[in-house]
Formats: sequence, C-alpha cells, structure tokens
Amino acid sequence: MAEKAVILLTGCSSGIGRASALALAARGHRVFATARKEGDLAGLERDGLTALALDVTDPATIAAAVGAVLSRANRLDVLVNNAGYPQYGSVEEVPLAQWRAQFDVNVFGTLLVTQAVLPAMRKQRSGRIINVSSVAGKLGIPFAAPYCASKHALEAMSDALRVEVAPFGIRVVLVEPGPVETRFGERARSGVASLLSRPGPYRELYKLAERAMDVDFQRGNLPAEAVAKVIVEASEIARPRPRYPVGVMARAYIALRRALPDRWLDAQMRRTLRMPNPP
Repeated sequence: MAEKAVILLTGCSSGIGRASALALAARGHRVFATARKEGDLAGLERDGLTALALDVTDPATIAAAVGAVLSRANRLDVLVNNAGYPQYGSVEEVPLAQWRAQFDVNVFGTLLVTQAVLPAMRKQRSGRIINVSSVAGKLGIPFAAPYCASKHALEAMSDALRVEVAPFGIRVVLVEPGPVETRFGERARSGVASLLSRPGPYRELYKLAERAMDVDFQRGNLPAEAVAKVIVEASEIARPRPRYPVGVMARAYIALRRALPDRWLDAQMRRTLRMPNPP
C-alpha cells in the first residue's frame, strides 16, 4: 500500500464514517468521503474533505464515485465500507420489504461497492477493504434480527472474500464495534419507539427492549472517534488483523459467544431484557 493512501469511504454523513474520514485526512491520506444527500456532501466539503455522491443501493452513483477517484488519483488503495442503518422489530412483525431494505444497504450495498473497486485493486496487485460490522455480527439480539442478520451476512462475505483476493495482494478487514455514540443509536431507539405506538403481541416486550437499549446496551458506549482510530490503524498497518473488536462490550460478548453454550447466552439475554422465562 502507498505510504499516503488513496481512500474511499461510504456513509460519511455523520458518526463513524465522518470521524474516520477526518482522522485519515489528518494523517495525510487522500480521502474521498461519500454520502447520499446534497446537504451532507456540502458539510463534508466544509470539513475540508473531498466529497462525492454515492448511494450504496444505486449502481450508477457507485460507478461514478469509483470512476471519479480513479480518474483523479489514478489508484485506489483502501475502501472503507461503512454505510449502514439499523432495522428493529420482532422477526414476525418486520415486513418483508423492510427486511429486504436492510439487506439492500448493509449487505448488497457493501457488495456492490466492493465489486466496483476490485478490478482496480487487482490491477494494482494491492489494496485493502475494511468492512464496518458490529458486535451484532457475532451475537443475535432479540428484536434486532434484521440488523444482526445483515451483519452476520457481512461477516461471512468478508471471511470468504479475504481468502479469495489474497493472491492479488488485497487484504480484507472486519471492524466490530460495540455500541457507539452516534445518530445511528438515535435512529435505532426511534425505531423501537414506533413499535410501541401500535398494538401487537410483542408490545410489552418492546418496552423491555427499549429500556435495555437505553441502559444496559449503552454501558461503555464508544465515541465514533474510537472506532475511527481503529480504522486508521487497519488502513495503515502492513499486516492488519482479520478482525478488530472495538470496545469492552464487543470484546466481552464476542468472547462469550465463542466460549459459552447457546442456552446460557439465551438466558443471559432474557435477564438483560427482563423478559420472562419460557414455560
């Protein structure tokens, strides 16, 4: 990888994406930060970043953004796939259209951008793809199945891709944060609040989930800059690790997932959510 890399990031309107773009630019890298909305692009430009329009569900904007990077910089060293959003609700009640929308952004969007950059990286015989996953990619969280499933899929795709592209000098890295202090969390809580506004068999359980989201799952939550610091390391280090759990909660829960039986983890999740035991 070039000492000062050419880096493309998705989902830079706020949170981890914006913090990472700023941190990488501060290190002297040539950063192309992307977002969907015109107002967010203007904000990135005000921050001194080179901003490009990119909607991960729109192949035309992906091709245009990748083409712009290659025409201006003649190479692309690092892709940071950060764009994503949370879809909450029970497996039963989330409509199929919302499941599909979740995967369109979190999985297929990442896939489309990755496919768009790989030809250039293969030609260079070098490159790095950093996928921003989550502790949810390792742990199934009640009433967050769409989001968890999308991150599980992202983990599997990254594991396969890492081996497939290694012969071309391309490295694939997963970053797995715990809860982060960003607008992402606000959107997640607003989603739960909307579920509470309508009757249904899970309404009382949603209330328990909302309380856990505001209390238990926010303990030790991270500033976006802490995740950005890890993304900078994964971008610069000669031999990055395949995975970077970020934060105490992510490291602890991922270790428990590997070590403990499913029934114990189910019971622990019920306790956290204050849910009744099964009959």
